Amino acid sequence: MDPSQNTMASMGVSGGNGVINPQNDVSSASQDDPKQDLNQVINSIQKTLGLLHQLYLNVSSFNTGLQLPLLQRINSLVLELDNMVKLSEKCHIQVPVEVLNLIDDGKNPDGFTKDVINGCIAKNQITKGKTDSFKGLRKHLLEELDQAFPDEADSFREIRSASAAEAKRLAQAQSSLPNGDMKVKAEP
Repeated sequence: MDPSQNTMASMGVSGGNGVINPQNDVSSASQDDPKQDLNQVINSIQKTLGLLHQLYLNVSSFNTGLQLPLLQRINSLVLELDNMVKLSEKCHIQVPVEVLNLIDDGKNPDGFTKDVINGCIAKNQITKGKTDSFKGLRKHLLEELDQAFPDEADSFREIRSASAAEAKRLAQAQSSLPNGDMKVKAEP
């Protein structure tokens, strides 16, 4: 490595011959943003992959004259792996085991997301069917109640509407925002 490369490497710039010296100081980064933490881990992973590629190239064409650059790349890799561990401690991500299994099997993890969404859609359709069935049963029971006990059915409807109005009033009171505005939910 020539002196200009050493100067550039000391500034954290990749020198000629593909040497990258990581200069990420984890303690100087004072952020609380999880997305920024994740981006730093991703950048560290990409740097590590680049260093591994450079190591592969050095090892595949190794001769005794390239021993110093090889050792420098190994040291850079160790530093970057240490940096990655420090950065990953701030990044808390939960990945389902099924996704990891799909990746291990060489499959696309998007298939897991597709399966989860399709499962949710199926459960939603089942729940909607049950809801529609109960609505139909309620309607049928009200018709039967009207035929068998017309006076009690009217009394039931009055009580039910008063109860529904009270429930709606309570729901609106609970849905007020701290600034006094109301959360509005459109009714179908």
